[in-house]
Amino acid sequence: MGSKGTTSLGKMGGKGTHIRCRRCGRHAYHVRKKRCAACGFGEITKLRRYSWQNKKINRTRIV
Repeated sequence: MGSKGTTSLGKMGGKGTHIRCRRCGRHAYHVRKKRCAACGFGEITKLRRYSWQNKKINRTRIV
């Protein structure tokens, strides 16, 4: 008789929550949500992009 408790539950791992995205290549594609957290693949056709993503650099003009 096989055990149905803790010992068998430990073997249920394997595929993680996030796998590699087909569109952006980052490990941000959520398997259950079927959506990429980085680029929005699976939900939106445009790339997920915001102005606050890149760090603002204080550039001074040299005359």
